[in-house]
Amino acid sequence: MKLVVLDRDGVINQDSERYIKSPEEWIPIPGSLEAIARLNHAAYRVTIATNQSGLGRGYFDIDAVNRIHRKMRRELSVLGAQVEAIFFCPHAPEASCGCRKPRPGLLVDLAERLGIEMAGIPVVGDSLRDIQAALAVGAAPILVLTGNGQMTLKGQPSLKKSVPIFTDLAAAVDNLLLQ
Repeated sequence: MKLVVLDRDGVINQDSERYIKSPEEWIPIPGSLEAIARLNHAAYRVTIATNQSGLGRGYFDIDAVNRIHRKMRRELSVLGAQVEAIFFCPHAPEASCGCRKPRPGLLVDLAERLGIEMAGIPVVGDSLRDIQAALAVGAAPILVLTGNGQMTLKGQPSLKKSVPIFTDLAAAVDNLLLQ
């Protein structure tokens, strides 16, 4: 079985500068849940690795994160899909933790807990920190242009030469399933 690691906000669901603080604010990007279902149906394990600094900043609590994830899992289950595991960093940036992307701790923890090697594993994100974390563990970063993706590419145009770039998660999954 193959594995894909997804960032959450900006890849699966719409992002907000004011953070996603409740299930009501969690709105899937069109086609993203169906893309996860297609991965599952093609025997891919799907996991999430996401920074959730709003926890550390006090904008929402762990119960809100759990309610958001329950909503996401319910909407996926309607499509016959699932996310195997969700790994998140709850720390604010000033905490200087090892799990906040671009540091690789979240992906290292994911690999240890799932008993896998990250080499070559697709990691789909919308920000430079997602790409940097993936590269730090030898994974295969993929940039999507949803969420912060367009700003990321504008700020780092050299990514065009080194990282596969797709309009959204559905297009990235189309490409993965061709391989």
